[in-house]
Amino acid sequence: MKRAVVIGSGPNGLAAAITLAQAGLEVEVHEAEDQVGGGLRSAELTLPGFLHDVCSAVHPLGLASPLFRTLDLDVDWVQPDAPAAHPLDDGSAVLLEHSLLATAAGLGADESAYNELVGPLVESWREVERVLLGPFPISPRAVLRLGDGLGARGLASALRAALSSARALAEERFSDGRTRAWFAGHAAHSMLPLERRPSAGFGLALSVLGHVVGWPFPRGGSQRLADALAAKLRELGGEIRTSSLVESLPDANVVIADVVPKELLRLAGGRLPERYARSLRAYRHGPGAFKVDWALDGPIPWDAGECRRAGTVHLGGSLNEISASEWGAWRGRAAERPFVLLAQTSLFDPTRAPAGKHTAWAYCHVPNGSSEDMTERIEAQVERFAPGFRELVLARRAMGPAELEARNRNLVGGDLNAGAMDLGQLLFRPVRKLIPYRTPLKGVYLCSAATPPGGGVHGMCGYSAARVALKDIGCA
Repeated sequence: MKRAVVIGSGPNGLAAAITLAQAGLEVEVHEAEDQVGGGLRSAELTLPGFLHDVCSAVHPLGLASPLFRTLDLDVDWVQPDAPAAHPLDDGSAVLLEHSLLATAAGLGADESAYNELVGPLVESWREVERVLLGPFPISPRAVLRLGDGLGARGLASALRAALSSARALAEERFSDGRTRAWFAGHAAHSMLPLERRPSAGFGLALSVLGHVVGWPFPRGGSQRLADALAAKLRELGGEIRTSSLVESLPDANVVIADVVPKELLRLAGGRLPERYARSLRAYRHGPGAFKVDWALDGPIPWDAGECRRAGTVHLGGSLNEISASEWGAWRGRAAERPFVLLAQTSLFDPTRAPAGKHTAWAYCHVPNGSSEDMTERIEAQVERFAPGFRELVLARRAMGPAELEARNRNLVGGDLNAGAMDLGQLLFRPVRKLIPYRTPLKGVYLCSAATPPGGGVHGMCGYSAARVALKDIGCA
């Protein structure tokens, strides 16, 4: 029996391990922390009985993952009434609804423009999914199928929109400032300046996902998804060793590392060819994150009642304000009024807090490695759209880039995407190779979010890397 070692138990590491075990390999996973999951961990960070997601909380790609949906995972997905809301200073809010038509209707004068832009992508989701998530490398057949679904003109239009900047797309397609602000909130998940390509693609992808799968989260915390993946691996005979820091690349038929380039360089210990090592050292990370978790005495008192229907709330006001915030993070200056992404999971999952109490989770983008405390500025943004919020705070826990990286080595400088996802690094990550999962070392592969398709909880980086490894050893 061929032996495989996987380094790291994030969703990509576990996905790779499961794929290898399904093919009959003897699989062993090593996790440096005392708990599996990587970014999928949950803990009582504030007060006893208040359960918080340590890193990622809302997982549209988790439910959309072509791999996860084949595994019959023991996860109860919670769907908020609406995926996301964007409150404005006039007391109103714009919502991403599950329904495409309902969302478009809420955009007023931009109803037709939104239907024309997003409707074809929703209708052709299975073809879009194959190109968006893989497995990679993408076959020409997948692109042809997408072209068949959208038509030649529709495919060209979709690619042009996805590869443009969020500002350019918003100002070209939408006439209402409310719609532009709402779309900017979706695009800012990219951690890119809104004037940089392909930030519009992230906004489009999240909008489409809201209509085809929603923006769900696991009941009982993100840890439930990690535990379900670990249980599936153990069912297949795989072994997981926690509190097991790997100091160098082990000897095995296959070694798959769910690590960022910086860690691969450490593990290789000088064994990588200089040209490849130089490319890894040149890999660029994006802004970091500053995160706050709250234990609350009640639900957040939003001015716009529609926000109570949403699992995720974008706090940033206008397109110009969100743009300024994201540019600040890239240029080394934390914004005074940061764009804030907030999740209020306890509104829809009562297991997160004691009866009558609530939890909330929010973060903003900051310069990579920033040591600036953004707690007050984040809370001011919440208070701006929910007066009286601060009076409900029973306890808070803030984590800046340094603590996020200390908890997960892949979050270099607090970078949640394991590398900037601009045009230069979106598909060719971490190096410019057709099959970036292979390293120059025989039998050693990379499968973190620093490989395609990049950030997000979907496991497809691990699945794609494992498929390449299995083909290389003749087990595909």
